[in-house]
Amino acid sequence: MNKTDLVNEIAAKASLSKVAAKDALDAVLESISQALANEDKVQLLGFGTFAVTEKPAREGLNPRTKEKIQIPARKVVKFKPAAGLGK
Repeated sequence: MNKTDLVNEIAAKASLSKVAAKDALDAVLESISQALANEDKVQLLGFGTFAVTEKPAREGLNPRTKEKIQIPARKVVKFKPAAGLGK
């Protein structure tokens, strides 16, 4: 399912126009992105939790040259689904 399909589903299930559904989805996604940028946790009951975690620096291997390289530390977004999601 892509964003257009999701907008169509929201419009149909919430009796909204496609424009209103797209605006609502964009607002939700922007709010989640902004919270994650501030390193806040986003918990949606019945759906799951988005959280920012830190991956430590590590040593890797360049597959082309087999040379060892240093991979810097970075922050990544992780999603943990709710127990009942997908049933």
